[in-house]
Amino acid sequence: MAVTEPRHGSAGARQASGGVGGHIGAPHPNDALRLENVTRVFGALTAIENISFSVAAGERRAVIGANGAGKTTLFNVVTGDFPATSGRVLFFGEDVTATPPHERIRMGMRRTYQSSLLFRDLTVRDNLFLAVRGVSRNRFSFVRSSRSGPADELLERVRLTQVAGHLVAALSHGQQRQLEIGMALAGAPRLILFDEPAAGLSPGERAELVALLRSLPPHMGFVLIEHDLDIALRVVDRVTVMHNARVLKHGSPAEIENDAEVQSIYMGDRVH
Repeated sequence: MAVTEPRHGSAGARQASGGVGGHIGAPHPNDALRLENVTRVFGALTAIENISFSVAAGERRAVIGANGAGKTTLFNVVTGDFPATSGRVLFFGEDVTATPPHERIRMGMRRTYQSSLLFRDLTVRDNLFLAVRGVSRNRFSFVRSSRSGPADELLERVRLTQVAGHLVAALSHGQQRQLEIGMALAGAPRLILFDEPAAGLSPGERAELVALLRSLPPHMGFVLIEHDLDIALRVVDRVTVMHNARVLKHGSPAEIENDAEVQSIYMGDRVH
């Protein structure tokens, strides 16, 4: 049986409502992200179908599921990289279903991607400077007054100060992932979508990632796609499970970790 989510009125509890499949409760003023019967079709393929749930401001949510469940397509619809075939996407109460990606960024939505989009021939600091400039009011100005300020604050936050002057191409894979998170943090985002941030990381790098995600300010919510349950369940408040393009269930990390149906899905995915 699916696990449905209660609405908690306290913002500090960082809980969100969300029914299973196409069922969702009434709008709540604390919703950061709200999906209403969102479907995306590619020709004869339904990539996601009737996805409905909401994420509260400041909440940390994991979206998990076997390969091909529709997780990345869901992110692409939320960010506007793919338009929804039907349904609605609301961001802090504003309907952004038809809003282009750059406008969603301006509104405070950020994301990382499975494949790196870093400037490999520039330094770590320069990458962060460009990220900060890209979301600033004077982003079209080429006058650079200082290397200090927001970029250096991001360097400290993602623990890359010691390699600030290194070229990105010289970084380890884990350090590049940290840099991607730093770039997503530029401009005080209201909600961040992390797409498989632990992919390809060593055990030590995974521990660093967990520490980094846990150290984010409590008001900064995120939604995390992660195939590694050990990572996902350690850094979030709530979990949404997707299976065959639909929402299967919601629950706390403990509920999902001990759920026989979820375990079956993941074991079956490993076999295949």
